[in-house]
Amino acid sequence: MSTYKNPNWWTRDNDSAWDRVKEAFKRDWDQTKHDFGGREPDTAQNVGNTVKQASGNEPIPPRGLPAYEKVESAYRFGYGAKSFYRQKHPKWDTDLEAELKRDWQASYPQGDWEEYVVFIRRGWEYDEDDRMEQKKAA
Repeated sequence: MSTYKNPNWWTRDNDSAWDRVKEAFKRDWDQTKHDFGGREPDTAQNVGNTVKQASGNEPIPPRGLPAYEKVESAYRFGYGAKSFYRQKHPKWDTDLEAELKRDWQASYPQGDWEEYVVFIRRGWEYDEDDRMEQKKAA
C-alpha cells in the first residue's frame, strides 16, 4: 500500500476531491480493460462519465459492477420470480435455479445466464436482505 506525505498546503478538501477522482479513474480503467477483452464487466463508463464523476457532478457506481441499466432486467426478473416461485421453492436451490435458467433463456435469449445469474439471485433475495438489515438495526 502506498503511503503519502502531504505538502503543507494539502487540506481535507484535497483528500475528498482526490478520493472522488481516484474512484472515477478506477471505473474508467476497468472499462478500458473490458474494452480490450478483459474479464471486467462492461460498466458503460466513458470519458464523459469519468469527468462528471471526478468533478462530483455524477454519482460513482461501485467499482467492478456493470452499469445498472445493463443488469436491471436481471434484478427485475429475480425479484418477480420470487412472487411466482416462492411457494414451490421457498429458498434458492438447484431446482429453482434450473427453472429460472429455462425461463431466463426463453425471455432473454441474448442474455448469458452465467453473466446475469448473480444479479437475478440478488433480485430474488432482495426482501430477505432488507429484513436482515432491519433485524440488525433493532
